[in-house]
Amino acid sequence: MTTPDERHSQRISSPFEARWEKIREPFTLAMTPHRLSSDALFNLGATAIGLATWLQQKTTKTPFFLGLNGPQGSGKTTLAAALSWVLEHQDGRRCAVLSLDDLYKTRAERAVMAATIHPLLITRGVPGTHDVHLGLRVFDQLMAATAHSETPLPQFDKHRDDRSPAKDWPRFKGRPDIVIFEGWFVGAYPQNLSALDSPVNDLEALEDSKGDWRRYANDALARDYPPLFERLNALIVLVIPAFDKVFEWRLLQEQKLKDMALQDPRGVMDVGAMNRFIQHFERLTRHTQRTLKESADIILELDTQHRITQTSLNRLNEGNPSR
Repeated sequence: MTTPDERHSQRISSPFEARWEKIREPFTLAMTPHRLSSDALFNLGATAIGLATWLQQKTTKTPFFLGLNGPQGSGKTTLAAALSWVLEHQDGRRCAVLSLDDLYKTRAERAVMAATIHPLLITRGVPGTHDVHLGLRVFDQLMAATAHSETPLPQFDKHRDDRSPAKDWPRFKGRPDIVIFEGWFVGAYPQNLSALDSPVNDLEALEDSKGDWRRYANDALARDYPPLFERLNALIVLVIPAFDKVFEWRLLQEQKLKDMALQDPRGVMDVGAMNRFIQHFERLTRHTQRTLKESADIILELDTQHRITQTSLNRLNEGNPSR
């Protein structure tokens, strides 16, 4: 009977073998908080090594802004952590990671929006619930950073459903070579207005029957987010096999969150709350999964077991002057 490491060695082929064997143990240790199986670690490590190799050829200017898009639960945050680790510890490249989630407006700001625009805007997530100007300021600071700079990176506390105090934000020291910006609709385009007419789920049918909330989110995506997304030099998209996997995988994430919040259960959702929460994202998730395949630089396709099984380079974007 072969061990997991033996199975891995049988599957690894040049040029990844040497790189994987060099980083396998420290990479496994670094990824411990993500609680991955040995097979998942190999899949993640191989993907990160491949992306790092691609970035070596792609990043001709610094900082290089890399967008990473994927539905909830698809593993984009874990992939961002793995890629940044490989870039820093094997390639010696300084890497800053910022999440779209960490740009959420405060709960107080969303409460005002819920009272004056639409009640569903109390829930974080959709376009219009982020402080885009905050994101642009962080991007500007990272672009202007020197070797001695310290750039505060915003953080959102999902337990409290509110932005963490600025004094608690981590600081990125120096000038990054690469900035990874990850989020569930990073790089997305708005829908055509006609596509907004019919609800896609019970939440929209019952709580947004007139379509005001989804039109507000679509307008915000068209109006506010292009200056942020236009900063990206390249975009990677995670493609899932079916939307129902969002619920399954997001529920696994919530269990991890619950395990890490034994003394503070605030913000941890049960099955019913999770089902309702995910419906806030269904419309734009389905839209981006269809449309971003054409504009992304790299498409990573996941199977039903949450493994990245195919990596495709979008040749249409090679040499794109806007990137």
